[in-house]
Amino acid sequence: MEQRLEPLFTPWKIGNCEIKNRVVMTSMGGTNLLGWMEINHFDKAGAEFIYEVAKNNCGLVLPGCQPVYNPMLGQWLHKKKSMYRKLKKWMPKFHETGAKLFVQLTAGFGRSFTIDHLMETLYTNKVLNVVSKPIMNLDKITAAPSESPNRWSDKVPSREMTVEEIKEFITAFGATAKLLQDAGVDGVEIHAVHEGYLLDQFTLKYINKRTDDYGGSLENRYRFAVEIVKEIKKVCGEDFPVSLRYSVESKTKGFREGALPGEEYVEVGRDMAESEKAAKYLQDAGYDMLNCDNGTYDAWYWAHPPIYMPENCNLDDVAHIRKFVDIPVVCAGRMDPRVAADAIKEGRIDGAGFARQFLADQEWVTKLMEGREEDIRPCILCHNGCFNMCHYKGVPNDQDLSDSLHLARCAVNAETMQTNKHKIVPTTNPRKVYIIGGGIGGMEAARVLKLRGHEPVICEKTGELGGAFIAAGAESYKGKLRELLAWYRKQMVDLGIEVRLNKEVKDVSEFAGRPVIVATGSKARVLKKVPGHEKMVEACEYLTGTPVGETVAVIGGGLTGCEIAYELALQGKKPIIVEMKDDLVSQKGVCLANSSYLREWFALHKVPVYLETTLKEVQDGKVVCKDKEGKMVEIPCDSVISSAGYVSNPLAKRGKNVYMVGDCKDIGNLRTVIWGAYEVAMKI
Repeated sequence: MEQRLEPLFTPWKIGNCEIKNRVVMTSMGGTNLLGWMEINHFDKAGAEFIYEVAKNNCGLVLPGCQPVYNPMLGQWLHKKKSMYRKLKKWMPKFHETGAKLFVQLTAGFGRSFTIDHLMETLYTNKVLNVVSKPIMNLDKITAAPSESPNRWSDKVPSREMTVEEIKEFITAFGATAKLLQDAGVDGVEIHAVHEGYLLDQFTLKYINKRTDDYGGSLENRYRFAVEIVKEIKKVCGEDFPVSLRYSVESKTKGFREGALPGEEYVEVGRDMAESEKAAKYLQDAGYDMLNCDNGTYDAWYWAHPPIYMPENCNLDDVAHIRKFVDIPVVCAGRMDPRVAADAIKEGRIDGAGFARQFLADQEWVTKLMEGREEDIRPCILCHNGCFNMCHYKGVPNDQDLSDSLHLARCAVNAETMQTNKHKIVPTTNPRKVYIIGGGIGGMEAARVLKLRGHEPVICEKTGELGGAFIAAGAESYKGKLRELLAWYRKQMVDLGIEVRLNKEVKDVSEFAGRPVIVATGSKARVLKKVPGHEKMVEACEYLTGTPVGETVAVIGGGLTGCEIAYELALQGKKPIIVEMKDDLVSQKGVCLANSSYLREWFALHKVPVYLETTLKEVQDGKVVCKDKEGKMVEIPCDSVISSAGYVSNPLAKRGKNVYMVGDCKDIGNLRTVIWGAYEVAMKI
């Protein structure tokens, strides 16, 4: 092991519970042991994932958070005893790994509960509201400390919780913790005075307007969280460890308005001065550890950092708060293992929290210890598979029901949390399979085919593997994408896959009926009806080196266009965004943590954004557009980048022994490319 990493692999204690190393897998919705948004049960898929993480040298494992009151079907977690008996039978297997297990319990979401169109209909239709309550009682699920707007929807506001409801939750926490203790679980974590969930909402002055014992003073606002830990200690004993998921600062300017790194702003939630007092108060109440980051759902990019956020974005704040407590403190949020090891060595933190990297590669800690870092499949911080809850103007959470019910999957690893349908099965009929196109889709298909026992051959018309992903990973902040491309290229070498570079295939018939996978990707949509369109630089051309001037109009404010505008600004240029829709990144599958960062960054840095505006002509030194009122607008610029989307570019159609993967079949994202390629490779 590299010497610098050694502090990360030293033992430590939470109360009387000794942990073998400082690596903590922080909780992710979907990796649950007792089910997620469904009837509670001992979840075998969650247990399988948790075990894989534990046996690969994670010290402390925190499965997905368990609402003590399940939003679906109104189940209290402590009332179904059979699943705890199954958990108890499984715990010895888990403990054979040497890891420790804390189960995270939550009071719920309050105003942060993710509302979609269906839920809006259930709430606003009087008949459906009554009929649906036994299944989904939105009035109870979204209740908050005080009346307040929902994070996702204006149609489902939150009412004020009653004291009787608060007391019922406190009792439920104690009862659930006792069942977990009796099942052999090593501790519990309370979620959370963190991220703007219900317990955090009670602590935050911009949400909590109560005048009773649960509002007003610091002691009153934190009373709910304090009474929970006291109840657990009363029921389970003082030696049973209780961690608290804790946001050091809220980083929030107001409802649905976060504060970006480095921004000067007025904090409406928990500032550092309050946090210094609150952390000590919570410790003295009985909490044995603080598992920390920053943010709320209104500033979601702090708790779920997209690729635009700095690495180790929460470390300085967490290290500061450690000075005010005597219990262990863990820091999470884009943590770099070496920086984490340094901080542990220096006594700034006690443990390092990692989450999404475990979805991308459950073996990554083992590989790190063994000096095989190049073999780690990297998380690219996209949220496409694990947390693609997206939101844009006038639309609540725009997410497929399947994704809502099955979180914690991974765009870059098709097997994570879904080995029931994505699992390598050796072939009984090995064949040579030709793959046309050496992008990510082609390489993923080749990788899976080779692991199954086939003989894949990649034919790539250019001189390097990567396809459109070379451009996708070109921006200065896209280092994780470049790491993923390097990982795929290394897989091709390590697996001994035949790659024919500079080999253009024009007709699949040359392969004489052998299986062929077409992975030729897409081509840029050209705005041929726009006079002067030939003066524009296509997005991928810019990303792969075509120079542009100082003031650049970016035509298209979807994710690609916004990321290009962001890169231009980082390079000191002056981007201008022109978008036909009424919001930026108005597309399905892009997590709100990602899209809200970009929208708020452009607003903070005063990047001109023209919404509901259509490009009409490109002239030398300017573009001519029509706004939503029909007026013509001239926008001066030195260069124009077209990010108008892509259209499929298949070499051949599907047929006997001809398969299509990736964007040449349907335009999607990296998740659709990788999962689709995996599934096609399993069919042959």
